[in-house]
Amino acid sequence: MLKIDGLKVNYGGIEAVKGISFQVPERRIVTLIGANGAGKSTTLRTIAGLVKPAGGRIHLQGEDITSLSPDRIVSRGITLVPEGRRVFPDLTVVENLKIGAYLRRDSLNEDLKWVYDLFPRLKERSWQAAGTLSGGEQQMLAVGRALMSRPKIMMMDEPSLGLAPIVVRGIFDIIKEINKQGVTILLVEQNANMALKTADLGYVLETGRITLSGSGQELLTNEAVKKAYLGS
Repeated sequence: MLKIDGLKVNYGGIEAVKGISFQVPERRIVTLIGANGAGKSTTLRTIAGLVKPAGGRIHLQGEDITSLSPDRIVSRGITLVPEGRRVFPDLTVVENLKIGAYLRRDSLNEDLKWVYDLFPRLKERSWQAAGTLSGGEQQMLAVGRALMSRPKIMMMDEPSLGLAPIVVRGIFDIIKEINKQGVTILLVEQNANMALKTADLGYVLETGRITLSGSGQELLTNEAVKKAYLGS
């Protein structure tokens, strides 16, 4: 569904992503794992059109989207749940959700119901200011906001960051449920153990290069991955 071919990204004189290639199959969960600074978030931001690549191509269902603007990439079906959640704190929950559908001109009622079914807590707090929500609730809101554009692919950047373990488990359960409902997931996650247990396919990034790939289960049992990322 999504094909990355020879992607290169520079920050100033630093080559942050060094010609990586990978694929995200339709209706699958794919994860990128690696240490801080490996190029994971940069890769997501480049796919989303927020960073311009220095080389390589990005294809969505055969269409070259490499040079498209972020809003046109959203309109093609790719959304990004950013690191740190980035909700609008002074707006209500429902106003934040509607911002996720800013490109749409049709009724949002069905999609609001879908989000509220996934996240009943958001329905309870629909008229509450987003800045008053807990960290876990803000993460739910960030995911719900991304879903409001009806994405084909949802990219998630560190969804567990700063959350309690019990909340993290809930977020990953929701990721699996969203995927079951037909949304393809590309996940960057510091919790490599949870990411690989959840993912169908994984790639390991090290200093801007993909060094390993395989199914989530294969990478979970790989000795190099266990030593570097799983603490065993």
